[in-house]
Amino acid sequence: MMSLSPLLKTVLRPALDYALPPRCPGCGVIVDADDAFCLTCWSGMRFLGAPCCARCGVPFEFDQGEGAECGACLADPPPFDSARAVLAYGDVARAVALRLKYGRRIGLARLIARQMARRVPVLDGALIMPVPLHRWRLWWRGFNQSALIARHLGRLTGLPVDQHGLVRTRRTQPLRGMTPRLRAKAVRGAFALAPGHGVRGRAVLLIDDVHTSGATAAACARTLKRGGAASVHLLCWARVLPDAAD
Repeated sequence: MMSLSPLLKTVLRPALDYALPPRCPGCGVIVDADDAFCLTCWSGMRFLGAPCCARCGVPFEFDQGEGAECGACLADPPPFDSARAVLAYGDVARAVALRLKYGRRIGLARLIARQMARRVPVLDGALIMPVPLHRWRLWWRGFNQSALIARHLGRLTGLPVDQHGLVRTRRTQPLRGMTPRLRAKAVRGAFALAPGHGVRGRAVLLIDDVHTSGATAAACARTLKRGGAASVHLLCWARVLPDAAD
């Protein structure tokens, strides 16, 4: 026998769709289903995947073989073991990230997590940890978008989530507009592990919304590895590609 709640949803769905029709997460036009992108936004999204650098995930023009790394990673290996993102940072990826982060559209964290779940690497005993916000910024915003994504991703994958093991110990200036060197300097020493953290000997799946220069992820990865993490793997909604960094 169907429970009352699903029955009510079935009966009321047409009325709800009429009053509050589903809208494209990218541009807001009315679409056929929840969390569905319109054709214009969908065609403007650049999904990332193989072939790419085995470490930082930057796209390759052609397959260079298993384990191949880009010149930048070979010259100066980042402290994380891998970095992957769903999309190249562009108009649609930016709109979704900003609507979640500043527009308080927290339901978008579920959509982002569903897309990111396809990119989760196979890691034995992995622990999901979000990039943390400083407590004052968390108080001002009311939520950490990376933590929201991490919670949904944990439900989808069955992996444990530790929202509080990695902490931001001091406020940092907004990194937008800074050079990569200034970004790295701004976040140096800004993270620490909380007492009783459980990262020792484990693979950590580090969650963030946008990967720009990698300075924040690198600072987090160094902190996690100093605390004994076996490996750190960054997973994001979108990343700024090197040729679009300006």
